[in-house]
Amino acid sequence: MSDEGDFVLIVTIIKKGWGDEVVKASRKAGAQGGTILFGRGTGIHENKSILGLMIEPEKEIVLTIAESEIADNILKSITEAVKLDEPGTGVGFIVPLDKVFGITRYFCEIHEKSQKSLK
Repeated sequence: MSDEGDFVLIVTIIKKGWGDEVVKASRKAGAQGGTILFGRGTGIHENKSILGLMIEPEKEIVLTIAESEIADNILKSITEAVKLDEPGTGVGFIVPLDKVFGITRYFCEIHEKSQKSLK
């Protein structure tokens, strides 16, 4: 378990079908991967109907745990890949993590990289 506070959770909420693009962009920027969850939007711009029937817009939520030092690069890569700076494309945010567990292999790789850089 890591309790050093050096990891963040990057959350990206986009239209259905764009989750893979978010994961590709985050991996390109240095993330190890991500988790795609499915949901539905309830925002003020989400209420659409056809013939009087409400359409529930489907969303994908991508969760990515990354080192805080590369979070800005990942955020920039995601924003460019799925055009998050344009209205109606989605939203993203970063949450600092106090403790991370269950990814010991990842911690070992980080430790090996830091040891090599010290030499």
